Amino acid sequence: MYHKLPLKRYNHTIEFLKSVLPAPAKILDLGVRNPFSEIMEQNGYTVFNTEGEDLDVLPELVKKYNVDAVTAFEIFEHLLAPYNVLRAIESTKLIATIPLDLWFAKAYKSKTDKWDRHYHEFEDWQFNWLLEKTGWKIVDAQLWTSPDPNKIGFRPLLRYFTPRYYIVYCERV
Repeated sequence: MYHKLPLKRYNHTIEFLKSVLPAPAKILDLGVRNPFSEIMEQNGYTVFNTEGEDLDVLPELVKKYNVDAVTAFEIFEHLLAPYNVLRAIESTKLIATIPLDLWFAKAYKSKTDKWDRHYHEFEDWQFNWLLEKTGWKIVDAQLWTSPDPNKIGFRPLLRYFTPRYYIVYCERV
């Protein structure tokens, strides 16, 4: 399983997290426990995960944790209404990643899992606007590409130059 992990994305994410929120820190990581939860713990963080609840229906679940920060790695694109969860977060710090909308690729939709779909794929300015509207101030942000050296073609070539992922560190205004 570990040979299929998105190592470049994980490495970018943990380095960014360590730069904006040094360990030790208590984190509520939106989404079920996953390999990145373990990576955060190996780097000195205490991690609590949500348990697969529908955060569109129950955004207030994020309020039951007393943490230093909330993380949301590849979560908001799955929600119909990320606005509600972003407003409900009581922590004063948020670190989030999203896949960006790419003009040359359709939004992700799993063929086998009815829940693993992207309702939103944002452009960075759209996500910034959503964060601003929900009471967050962006303190730091980065973009990175997601090339696949094992694929040949026009789209794989574009992935070398076109940012695919966006990460932000925000503080509550």
